[in-house]
Amino acid sequence: MSKSVEFVWSEQAEPHRSRTKEMIRKYPQIRELIGRNSNTIFVITFCVVIQIAVAFLVKDYPWWAALIAAYAVGAFADHTLFISIHECAHNLIFKNRTLNTLAGIFANSVMVFPSSVSFQKYHLKHHTFQGVEELDADMPFRWEAKLIGSSTVGKALWLLFYPVFQMFRPLRLKNEISIFDPWTVVNWVFNIVVTGSIFYFFGLNAGIYLVASLFFSIGLHPVGARWVQEHFLTHGDEQETKSYYGPLNVVNLNVGFHNEHHDFPSVPWHKLPQIKKIAPEYYETLGFHTSYTALLFQFLFDKKLSVASRVARADRGKVALNDLRNYNVEEAKSSEMVGV
Repeated sequence: MSKSVEFVWSEQAEPHRSRTKEMIRKYPQIRELIGRNSNTIFVITFCVVIQIAVAFLVKDYPWWAALIAAYAVGAFADHTLFISIHECAHNLIFKNRTLNTLAGIFANSVMVFPSSVSFQKYHLKHHTFQGVEELDADMPFRWEAKLIGSSTVGKALWLLFYPVFQMFRPLRLKNEISIFDPWTVVNWVFNIVVTGSIFYFFGLNAGIYLVASLFFSIGLHPVGARWVQEHFLTHGDEQETKSYYGPLNVVNLNVGFHNEHHDFPSVPWHKLPQIKKIAPEYYETLGFHTSYTALLFQFLFDKKLSVASRVARADRGKVALNDLRNYNVEEAKSSEMVGV
């Protein structure tokens, strides 16, 4: 494997738990931000309605109009739905886990590929075992990094087809989580019924709109740059998590505040900016982004950046041990420490 497609290997534990411990001692008022935001269900409903309405509106137009609508409208709506599913995974909408699962399935219903239940199962491991290949489904495969390399065309294709690559990564966790269970079946059935109904009653153009919305929302589109922003080494250093402080946090439901989210994953999206306001010295010294468009072009054209520009960890036992050495039982009782 060439140097351009080699991960940056680390023997250190992920950086967030130790920062959380230090911050909570210095700023105990951060605990007051922990909670839920049940109003997120209205955001989900709004975006689902938008997707169904636009799918209906484009049904009698040429196919290319559906693509334009998907890029201009659908990508943003689906991206917000992805973030809403992320909130459900952290149990940040309702107190009841089942209601969060149902909300995630509802959000996923217009996104063609059923993924909400699977995401809920593997995402929390990303927080605990960040960068550990066998446990972190956010990490690219080694073959994926080698296949794409650092060429502009390769990275553009990788972003365009990112949903396909992402779909296979949870298979690495098959020994850790159950890939299929009753909730997965519910997710698939509900998604097929809703998406199938839109295809059947509105026609092919509506289906093109939904599929294109999905691919643009996490692919070759400014909002798709979020996948690069979160954990790629874009500043020539080994800071493995970076935040985004720009206008698209409105669409992102503030998940651009990604260091803040990883430090306190039990703080709902509408309160994430308050963490930075309370403790600015912890974040203003870190690398961050202010433009997704600029980041998108940086990733595509900077030959020093590749799909492998990530911090990776090979030893899950060592990561866990490093965490346990600093683990305090009393602090473990606080939900910000466990992310649920």
